[in-house]
Amino acid sequence: MTTATQTNPLWKESKVKNYLPHMTVPEVEEFLKRSDMAIIPIGALEQHSSHLPIGTDFINGIELCKLIAQERDILVAPVLMAGQSPYHMAFAGTITLSAETILRVHMETVESLIKHGFKRFVLMNSHGGNTAITTFLVDQINQKTSAVAVDFGVAIKPYLQSGEEKETRALDRHAGTGETSNSLYLMPSLVQLDKAKPTKLSLPKHLANMVPAVIKEEPTEKLLFLSEGLKAEETGKKTSTIEMTKTGVWGELDPKEATVERGEKDTKNVIKACTDFIDKWNELIAV
Repeated sequence: MTTATQTNPLWKESKVKNYLPHMTVPEVEEFLKRSDMAIIPIGALEQHSSHLPIGTDFINGIELCKLIAQERDILVAPVLMAGQSPYHMAFAGTITLSAETILRVHMETVESLIKHGFKRFVLMNSHGGNTAITTFLVDQINQKTSAVAVDFGVAIKPYLQSGEEKETRALDRHAGTGETSNSLYLMPSLVQLDKAKPTKLSLPKHLANMVPAVIKEEPTEKLLFLSEGLKAEETGKKTSTIEMTKTGVWGELDPKEATVERGEKDTKNVIKACTDFIDKWNELIAV
């Protein structure tokens, strides 16, 4: 009588093409015969209210990169879960790293991959607080190594389809309907929509006055609003998350308004834009 082998009851992961943590050495060697391009998601471990997990930015970033890598040969190489999130530290579970740490880890990652034969890098920031770090990292790779790096957001922007957008009626940012919609599509089993709560924002008066213009994407107001908003308590700006919202949602809409249909549409738009960019980059370096 044969007894079935007992395996880890929690293991549900399936092997994903072009995803470095799943690949063997021969598979990476074979990949390098087809492509020298890698995409590195730069995420965060931070509060996302009561309905989204701490790892939202990290997980969504990886899942998006995986989907792109099914369409084109680009190596998905995540190396760091946490990012720069000091303004969320009043909420249990948030982890924040210094810019210097994030930069060093990713520079050493790129240097390692260069030694194996990778020459082109797409740095995909999936957390707003890492924006400046990602910009600087791309520059440092281009200035200090033999590789060429681009910022994902900048690279895909010309290829995004605008489509018919609904009129924005309220501030809707961190853990709001947009991010929740994307999460419903990218990591559905980790979204607890029934636990989502609307919030009442408490903004410094001058920032509150800017909100109508920020909603309309007025460039100066948006620049100043984001330069001052969501900053650590120690700065004295009164814009850390806990000082503006008790639920952790930085927005005025109820996250329960999120839909998987919206998440699917937005995600597929981004995937298409990235594949178009990759095709163009490959065309421009073809000999």
